[in-house]
Amino acid sequence: MKDASGANVGKFVDPKVTADGSARATVALTKPETLWFNTGTLCNITCANCYIESSPDNDALVYMTADEVSGYLDQLADRQWGVREIGFTGGEPFMNPEMVEMARRCLERGYEVLILTNAMRPMMRPKVRQGLMALRAGYGDRLTLRVSLDHWRPSMHDQERGTGTWERTLEGMRWLRDNGFRMAVAARTLWGEPEAEARAGFARLFADEGLAIDAMNPGETVLFPEMDMGAEVPEITTACWGILNKRPDSVMCASSRMVVKRRGAKAPAVLACTLLPYDPQFELGETLAEAERDVALNHPHCAKFCVLGGASCSA
Repeated sequence: MKDASGANVGKFVDPKVTADGSARATVALTKPETLWFNTGTLCNITCANCYIESSPDNDALVYMTADEVSGYLDQLADRQWGVREIGFTGGEPFMNPEMVEMARRCLERGYEVLILTNAMRPMMRPKVRQGLMALRAGYGDRLTLRVSLDHWRPSMHDQERGTGTWERTLEGMRWLRDNGFRMAVAARTLWGEPEAEARAGFARLFADEGLAIDAMNPGETVLFPEMDMGAEVPEITTACWGILNKRPDSVMCASSRMVVKRRGAKAPAVLACTLLPYDPQFELGETLAEAERDVALNHPHCAKFCVLGGASCSA
């Protein structure tokens, strides 16, 4: 049921029970694999559908520092989470003046590092490129840059990110290609294109550009669904796991957490999910120890994006 604005009514209110009184599903941190850091919400562009509302003016999440990252790496060692990968997202991570140093500190401790970037002007500054080259020389393919390329057609990408952004992103990708960096791509399914058609389009683009990215591999070419807050989605109950034949440990909050620093906050905070940076119920505390508690799936994104993926809870 929705109200006049299209919002879900009576749903996603109580973290313990759904609107019909059923026990709400929760997810435990059972297999930590990735710790994310949001480097800050500032970005060099303003996209039409940015889930975190990044822009040249939005500093709701301020720049993370290398020393703050090191503090959480120490906590990872103390808590023995067994994390394999450190991820950096934004905003545009290369807006942060300490991005290269943050990556270096993670790599030197043996982690794989994933940086999400639009590969545009912030990444292409001479000092940043010099720093990236040093990381590439020292750590090779343990560093991956996942480039936001919304569509294989320039016109569709530019529709989301602004006129001329596709070509500027391709310029950055060509530089990464020519210097031997490991790359992946993050695209969108905003236009309702069949997945097979989208992957075929990216495969042609990658072949034409000589990019060593597998368009058919969901880990190298990630197609993200849009997160429509007005969409009608079912709540996830404890019974849904059996109905869907899905395991709780397959959901993102079973394997990851994200660290952010809010404007005006004394210290960073750890969130349950990379997709919900502004919802206070998903802020778990300042430390990794506090962030080890279970997460209630009390948000439409939990259902549509993470659990269902097009499936239905109906028996």
